[in-house]
Amino acid sequence: MGDQRSMMVIGGQWGDEGKGKVVDLLSRAFPAVVRYNGGHNAGHTVRVGERKFALHLVPSGIIHPETRCYMGAGLVVDPTALLTEIDRLRDEGIEVEERLSLSPRAAILLPTHRALDLAREGRRGESKIGTTGRGIGPAYQDIAQRRCLRAWTLASPAKLKESARRLMEQHNEELVTLYGVEPVELDAAVDEVMAAAQRLAPLIREVGPEIRRHVDGGDSVLFEGAQGVLLDINWGTYPFVTSSSCLPGFAAASCGVGPGYLGPVLGVMKAYATRVGSGPFPTEDFGPDGDGLRDRGAEYGTTTGRPRRCGWFDVVAARHAVETAGIDALALTKIDVLDGLKTLKVCVAYEGPGGELVETIPADAELLAEITPRYVDIPGWEGATEGLVSEEALPEGARAYLKFLEDRLGVPIALVSTGPRREETMARGRSPMARRISEILSEA
Repeated sequence: MGDQRSMMVIGGQWGDEGKGKVVDLLSRAFPAVVRYNGGHNAGHTVRVGERKFALHLVPSGIIHPETRCYMGAGLVVDPTALLTEIDRLRDEGIEVEERLSLSPRAAILLPTHRALDLAREGRRGESKIGTTGRGIGPAYQDIAQRRCLRAWTLASPAKLKESARRLMEQHNEELVTLYGVEPVELDAAVDEVMAAAQRLAPLIREVGPEIRRHVDGGDSVLFEGAQGVLLDINWGTYPFVTSSSCLPGFAAASCGVGPGYLGPVLGVMKAYATRVGSGPFPTEDFGPDGDGLRDRGAEYGTTTGRPRRCGWFDVVAARHAVETAGIDALALTKIDVLDGLKTLKVCVAYEGPGGELVETIPADAELLAEITPRYVDIPGWEGATEGLVSEEALPEGARAYLKFLEDRLGVPIALVSTGPRREETMARGRSPMARRISEILSEA
């Protein structure tokens, strides 16, 4: 389970599980927080009192003034988007640049990556993946093709200018020849990248040595994942996935440390299920229950504002995440959204198109789209869970629901979120993770 002082927080569904709140809540106990995958297609929302922060690239621990934040080599970073986020946080009274470090090995996302992303999605027609159009996929493609720009070039203006123009010329050729769209105006695109580089260059620092320094000096490190296991490039519902690995093991590769530095894994899941974009979603509810979950849960994407598809908790998919990612304990969010429902549905198995029992997520996304979820009905509860901070205060039905999920998934639910704010959270149970979380909450 790695270094027991450190911890990992990952998404256990299709993203948007509430990781931002969980990371922000726990960060008070960690001198260092590391983001290790994805780009500004991720959106983490943090509420502090009546204030709301929308984070996309900067680690969620940045809201705590004493916390150092790091961005690993596994990210793709749009320089302009990063600066926009830094400036927005500064306007909110959060100083970022003196506490944020960017790996020199992270990939730089260029304006032409965005154009390629939009052109490719447009070409797919009805087979669209549902990307955010931010250029994430094309940037990861350039990493695999060994032609991407690395963040270290931000501190080398002459090299950056030459390399950025050369790569964007190749991108423009693809845009015109393959997709028949207008090329990106290169002079303006190069100027955009060069202007951002002047401010970002001082942030460049190797992340691995910093993590080792923290841990070897007795500090703990919190590793923050983006998206969720079901969007993982290898283990998600491919091809309707993100372009990076969302699994805990990728943190070691991204940060340049051994797995012994990572610590136990806290998987974040909603008390129901949501998904943004295209792809199979077995428990999606197209009726009034799904609409009600969306309205009560304010289910609209942090990054895009798109309405999220909503449905019921899927034990088969959640168990896949637990087993694939080695999740040690769960944080269950938005249980308050279920308040007042007379009956909850939980998917406990899949039925294939021929009536056969399917107990795991198939690798074939088309097959997953054809399965029928087998539900069990769980009684709802009267009374509100919103804002409650102890398990004893929860309605009996809510406690029974947590126990049902815990038993089916085989891992403890150590944290329960009963609202969007920091203080609307409880530690639950007696697992090692629950004890750790309880200590953190008691120090608030």
